Amino acid sequence: MTDTDWQLKETKRLLDKLGGSFGEIDDYEVAPRVMEKFEEAGFIFEQVSRKSVITDSSTRRVMELDMLLETGDTVIAVKVIYNPVPKDVDEHISRMEVLRRRADARHDSRKIRGAITSVVMDESVRNYAHKTGFYTIEQAGDTVKINVPEGFIPGEW
Repeated sequence: MTDTDWQLKETKRLLDKLGGSFGEIDDYEVAPRVMEKFEEAGFIFEQVSRKSVITDSSTRRVMELDMLLETGDTVIAVKVIYNPVPKDVDEHISRMEVLRRRADARHDSRKIRGAITSVVMDESVRNYAHKTGFYTIEQAGDTVKINVPEGFIPGEW
């Protein structure tokens, strides 16, 4: 029994390490190209922040965003997720709500929009993300593409 317990723990440790590696692939392969693709879509960013930590008024960590892309009138909050599921989309909606409350408290009236970027995204999750108003950005060969279905209206928080 002891050998089996050790093997299970070692397998879990290796899988956890592998999962972290997938996150790094997203951060290093997908995220750098996101800004470029949004610029091709007509957004010109004045500020780009990677790994933004969002705090509350007491400087307590509330959440982390992989990228914040800012123009004079719009902020796009990007979350990089290796293989998102609907729960990840719902969690990003919560992030958008937090950002809106923080912006309102600072009298920042810019539009807040969201995007989920991934190396792997199931069609049903992509459709759900679009339905909730998120841009989806996916790995496409050696680059990324922004998926914008016909009639898509980005959500604004």
